[in-house]
Amino acid sequence: MAAVAGASSSAIKVVALSGSLRRGSYHSGLIRHAVELSKGSVEGMEIEHVDISLLPFVNTDLEKDGTYPPEIESFRRKILAADSILFASPEYNYSVSAPLKNAIDWASRAPNVWAGKPAAIVSAGGGFGGGKAQHHLRQIGVFLDLHFINKPEFVLNAFQPPAKFNSDGDLIDEEAKNRLKEVLLSLKAFTLKLQG
Repeated sequence: MAAVAGASSSAIKVVALSGSLRRGSYHSGLIRHAVELSKGSVEGMEIEHVDISLLPFVNTDLEKDGTYPPEIESFRRKILAADSILFASPEYNYSVSAPLKNAIDWASRAPNVWAGKPAAIVSAGGGFGGGKAQHHLRQIGVFLDLHFINKPEFVLNAFQPPAKFNSDGDLIDEEAKNRLKEVLLSLKAFTLKLQG
């Protein structure tokens, strides 16, 4: 799990999760750019991209006396310590991806470490740009007691010219970069508001 951070210890701690595991993932690219923004034009945020690819499938046989395997315990601790969550959610069959749902389910096991967290969702894809997955993730969030920002929404048609990402999955579209910045600013403001 790679940690990347801003400068201030008083910064809002954001855990960012990519629901796409492929090497050139656009969703991981969105997170990489969010990290860049947190080091420059969006001050006061510390974003850590947490890799979910090594989490085992949810299986309660792995739970022993209220404890979880080390990789699950580590993941749950990161979610618990975060002030807010950034989901980069691809759309698979009108829903969230299996790896992301698996991570969500592990962190929802008792005690639910998602509860009370502010969150935002960004998506890239064809057609609706991931909008249906976002809608489903919001429904899941109701049960988890996650509090999603409503605006601005970030859905990006990655296949409509001009190119939005390069061959490595890095975000290169300036309008999309500005929209992502607005999402982070909204998440920051909402997190501070909920913290009082």
